[in-house]
Amino acid sequence: MKKNLLSIIILALLIVNLVLTTIMMVNVSSASKKTAQLVGDISEVLKLELSTGAEGWATKSDVSLEDTEVYKIENQMTIPLQSTDGKSHYCLVSVALSMDKTSDGYKSYGASVSSYESLITSAVYDVIGSYSVDEAQANKDIMREEILKRVQAIFDSTFIYQISFSDIMFQ
Repeated sequence: MKKNLLSIIILALLIVNLVLTTIMMVNVSSASKKTAQLVGDISEVLKLELSTGAEGWATKSDVSLEDTEVYKIENQMTIPLQSTDGKSHYCLVSVALSMDKTSDGYKSYGASVSSYESLITSAVYDVIGSYSVDEAQANKDIMREEILKRVQAIFDSTFIYQISFSDIMFQ
């Protein structure tokens, strides 16, 4: 009788172990899916490529140096930043635009970009001025992308493919 009772207890513990293992695996797999989704969302925000190899790397910025013309906005800009600590902060920056000479937009606007300088400058002021000093220092690449999108929207073309900051200082 004791052997049968011991066998029944062992069988019950085996079933409990199986049920608990199943519950644990379901929880781990759902947490794994949530973690994969979180990593995907973060990489999308940071615009990271999750693929390996060369298939995701070719961009418009791969324009050859021969086909690139750089237009530098001559005046250095002093841009007031958002205040988070009650003090006034400024960004001092020079901006240059990289243009693709082979693009159709360049043929239309390339020679006359200087006449649109006030619109470009306004876009730079709007984007950089919307950041606090800490945000601006940490997000220079994001600011460049935002300015690039605005400038491309002004010209309704992607012939301007890169925005460069030189002599950028924060106070």
